[in-house]
Amino acid sequence: MFTGIVEELGTVEALERQSDAVRLTVRAASVLEDVGLGDSIAVNGVCLTVVSTGSTDGVAADTWTADVMAETLAKTGLGSLTRGDRVNLERAVTAGTRLGGHLVQGHVDAVGHVVRRDPGEHWDVVTLSMPAELAPYLVDKGSITVDGVSLTVVEAGEESFTVSLIPETLRRTTLGFRVPGDAVNLEVDVIGKYVARQLELRGARR
Repeated sequence: MFTGIVEELGTVEALERQSDAVRLTVRAASVLEDVGLGDSIAVNGVCLTVVSTGSTDGVAADTWTADVMAETLAKTGLGSLTRGDRVNLERAVTAGTRLGGHLVQGHVDAVGHVVRRDPGEHWDVVTLSMPAELAPYLVDKGSITVDGVSLTVVEAGEESFTVSLIPETLRRTTLGFRVPGDAVNLEVDVIGKYVARQLELRGARR
């Protein structure tokens, strides 16, 4: 479980292509302070398991590695990563952590795209596309995770939505340099999914 508050921007160090997976190595700093094998780190909003860290097999000490399965590569934007790309990183939440964002599972629901950016004096308004099936889970002033960043929906449409990005978000996450056409990972609010499921089941019983 995560909060959608990005801890740092990491850099893709290596991508080892395998038959049905990719071994992803990321250069980082903050997220390595107390990381151990088997821990979870979200990469652009995708929950991955740490399989190695430090100077092993010639890999630099300030890196960690995860295995990314074919399903994850197909259903998220991780499949298009290349060496040198910057990525949003967040360690799994602990019981003593402030919940600064909202409850995030690291389970991507769909891939959307940046449609347009409207820069303002103090923030950027960004419009993003989404599959229509996600529309029931978005509400104005509700929460959504975009590339692992917890954001408040400004306006929820049927196939798109808008968010406002403050300078801190622009400076500390990949959303600061995303341009129209770029793909982003989307995870809707898990509470909304549970509510929708309960209503669906209740309607089926009638």
